[in-house]
Amino acid sequence: MFFAEITITPWHWLGFIVCVMIFLALDLGVFHRKAHVVKFKEALAWTTVWFIMAMIFAFALNQLKDRDHATEFLTGYLIELSLSMDNVFVIAIIFTYFRVPSQHQHRVLFWGILGALAMRGVLIAVGAALVSAFSWVLYVFGAFLVFTGIKMMLVSEGGVEPENNFVLKLARRFFPITAGFHGQKYTVVQDGRRALTPLALVLLMVETTDLVFALDSIPAIFAVTQKPFVVFTSNVFAILGLRSLYFVLANAIELFRFLKYGLALVLTFIGVKMLIVKWVHIPTTFALGTVAAIILSSVLLSLIFRPKKPAR
Repeated sequence: MFFAEITITPWHWLGFIVCVMIFLALDLGVFHRKAHVVKFKEALAWTTVWFIMAMIFAFALNQLKDRDHATEFLTGYLIELSLSMDNVFVIAIIFTYFRVPSQHQHRVLFWGILGALAMRGVLIAVGAALVSAFSWVLYVFGAFLVFTGIKMMLVSEGGVEPENNFVLKLARRFFPITAGFHGQKYTVVQDGRRALTPLALVLLMVETTDLVFALDSIPAIFAVTQKPFVVFTSNVFAILGLRSLYFVLANAIELFRFLKYGLALVLTFIGVKMLIVKWVHIPTTFALGTVAAIILSSVLLSLIFRPKKPAR
């Protein structure tokens, strides 16, 4: 460690949030000001940029705080990024269902992820308060993760059904919906009334599905650390990389047939870790290696045993 250990203050929280807002403003206002199709090379470059920034942040934590903070951040980041992959596939299904033009998908993901950051911030604050006040909540989180992991492994998902989404039903009830897209607009004036465009429905769908995924991922990271700053920052970096990760993986969804089982094992492992913490302490470094090994193995198995026919 090159510097004296610092104490995390509200100023560090504010500085981090301001930096994130600046990066997002540059993203939308400069690099993606004009709607265009995000191609694989551009998406891969942005994915690399966000990953490098996360590693720089981990290095800074190691130097300015301690190794435990850095290791917990890396483990939380890997868990959140891994679970985000499942979210990527669901978003691809939503875009296909609504036939969203490729040049408008980035903007939907931008505003969707901005909303996701706000929602996860609230969930993390609530989770941290519950864990601080009632230590037994960790066991509830652990049991929930084990149940979710086993369910994901054994039960086939029914798929995304926008027509049955409660939020979309409410939107259709209180607002008229335009017949087609109006560029990048989410609302337009139609027959003297404010109407939602299909792009607004897509955004609502993305937000609600992320909320569902957050209910799995937020408890999972509390198995690694109960430090609110580490929980929040690792979530933010994982979510920021989700947009570019979508454009990297969206065209190869059918190749990752075993990833679902890898994510299920990750959830189950994290859940068991939380349940046995009173009797068996699993080091954070071991948890980091285990999660990385599970995800890497599921990806390699998917690439080795490819489906004979691409999924339709």
